[in-house]
Amino acid sequence: MENWQALCRMPADRIRNMQDRKLRAFIRTQIYPYSPYYQRIFRQHDIDPYSIQTVDDLAKLPFTFKEDVAPTDQEPERHKDFVVRPDETVTERYGHLAKLSMYAGKTVVAERVAEYRPVHIHFTTGRTARPTPFVYSARDLGFIREGGYRLLNVFGLQPQDRVVNAFPYAPHLAFWQTYFAAEAQGSLVLHSGGGKIMGTPNLMDAVETLGATVLVFIPGYAYFFLREAVRQGRDFRHVRLVLFGGERVPPGLKEKVREALGKLGAGHVNVLATYACTESRLAWAECPAEESHGYHTYPDLEIIEAVDPDTGRPVGEGESGEIVYTALDWRGTCVLRYRTGDIAAGGITYRPCPNCGRTVPRISANIQRRSEFREFALTKIKGTLVNLNNFFPLLMGHPDLLEWQVELRKRNDDPYDLDEIYLRVVPRPEVNVESLKADLRERVLRETEVAPTDILLTAMPEMLSRLGMETELKEKRIVDNRPRV
Repeated sequence: MENWQALCRMPADRIRNMQDRKLRAFIRTQIYPYSPYYQRIFRQHDIDPYSIQTVDDLAKLPFTFKEDVAPTDQEPERHKDFVVRPDETVTERYGHLAKLSMYAGKTVVAERVAEYRPVHIHFTTGRTARPTPFVYSARDLGFIREGGYRLLNVFGLQPQDRVVNAFPYAPHLAFWQTYFAAEAQGSLVLHSGGGKIMGTPNLMDAVETLGATVLVFIPGYAYFFLREAVRQGRDFRHVRLVLFGGERVPPGLKEKVREALGKLGAGHVNVLATYACTESRLAWAECPAEESHGYHTYPDLEIIEAVDPDTGRPVGEGESGEIVYTALDWRGTCVLRYRTGDIAAGGITYRPCPNCGRTVPRISANIQRRSEFREFALTKIKGTLVNLNNFFPLLMGHPDLLEWQVELRKRNDDPYDLDEIYLRVVPRPEVNVESLKADLRERVLRETEVAPTDILLTAMPEMLSRLGMETELKEKRIVDNRPRV
């Protein structure tokens, strides 16, 4: 790994030269010799690994998709082919380990092989397929710690900050990235497990008792948590920073969070977001600014592309495109040219950040995360193909809504009848309900080209139960209750 303080101010041409050098070494000494899946890919497509000289040469490789990695009933261990793992046969046939054995002895080889041994595991959420394991070696855990240090550095955390981590305990990246980040940064942190484990009242007590300055939350639960804190008259005067992960964070939601914290005694609060996916094995951060300038990446640990989602061709700097991830210098589970399915409006920029001055590539913060509700992302409703992800920024950021849920049904519960879409909402008490309904109908129609069948006012206790607030890892914002044929 490069020194972060030097890397994040490095000129763009030097960053690209560094990536070219690392990519050549990674392909030749790790991926081609030790990755069963990519070894097959190189052979099937007649690609010489030594022909990958620069980042631009990655275009010679086909894309990797979620379906290539995810286990199936027919191939339950498919994911293992993506794990970089030298075995005795491979070591005899390829690469630097055989040479190392000759010149340095078996003890040194044993130490090197240990850097590949899986010691930690995360899973994808498994919404659209079986949960897919992604393994880390001991060496990789050093990378996730360093990535966590960089994450908090971009956010502007200080060692004296006191942090409450309210991500739920789970074998998922959000919780563990926060855990390793805190360990690397050295701040005092309560890893609470969130409301599901600790309970919301106890979590509020912890924020007050600790005098927490930083809150780390899933966005939907955070807004519920802060509303409850306001209702109870809690004192969160020390909070200066709220960090979100796991979901998109619309600007309207950031404003509602700041408003709630103001009522709790806090002064100016930065509300910032991360971007990550399990396959990336790290999270990236926004720097503190009133207007987001994108997610700051780590170019010594990954290569990020933006491509046209239809053609797969690279788009220009600043042009909208699908985010494509390539691991760089990792062990454990490694993917190359992985299509995330997430569309960044504004793509990637390589110019220095106008806020913090860092020169690393930045991914636009305006990301439509197909991975949030991918199984519902493109659904036919009333004959129209609807992207249900559009509901998230539309409703989560709406200034007059406290909670919401979208429910899909079939008329008369008949699988062959018309689709229906019901919008359940809990409005702010002072809002004119009829005006709100008219506004929601107009917004939903404009964004999705389909009007809701009905907008149902729902009592808060019922809504929280429907959402699974404090009981689910994430709230159930979109529910498909259409009967299957």
